[in-house]
Amino acid sequence: MASSAPTAHKSKINPLLRLVLEAGPLGVFFFCNSRFGIFTATGAFMAATVAALGVNWALERRLPVMPLVSGIFVLVFGGLTLYLEDELFIKLKPTIVNCLFAVILLGGLATGRALLKPLFGAAFQLDDAGWRSLTFRWALFFIVLAIVNEVVWRNFTTETWAAFKVFGIMPLTILFTIAQMPLILRHQLPEEPPAA
Repeated sequence: MASSAPTAHKSKINPLLRLVLEAGPLGVFFFCNSRFGIFTATGAFMAATVAALGVNWALERRLPVMPLVSGIFVLVFGGLTLYLEDELFIKLKPTIVNCLFAVILLGGLATGRALLKPLFGAAFQLDDAGWRSLTFRWALFFIVLAIVNEVVWRNFTTETWAAFKVFGIMPLTILFTIAQMPLILRHQLPEEPPAA
């Protein structure tokens, strides 16, 4: 699961706990896959994803959009993996989710809406050009993640693919996020002076 963006509501969850909630299910998947195999790992991944979403709901009374969408796909594709006893479905999940996010963001841009603004709006105050650029960059990044997932699962072992989901995708997402800071700073709106 890709790391989610901050949402428009003020977060009650500290950043370390948020990281655990978002990366924890992947860690569970990696551990269980290395010890018990892909099918046990898939079931544990599904359970950990539901637990993480439950904790998020209990603490904030809302669910972040990107983890929620990804969680739904984990349950659907994980369920197909277990029911059909075919690991293809859980391996395809990241490709489909990342493509979906890219299509939504690019579709929003095509209709004149930068759909990242509602997600990042609490963290950044950018001009319209900044939101468009940031949205376009995230859409391209999601496409890159989809392509990389396809390359890895088609050409390497299941164990390598599972390790890459944890130790490759998360660091890539963090590095990509940090790399956007110059753009964010360039397009940051000046702070309004406090009211008298």
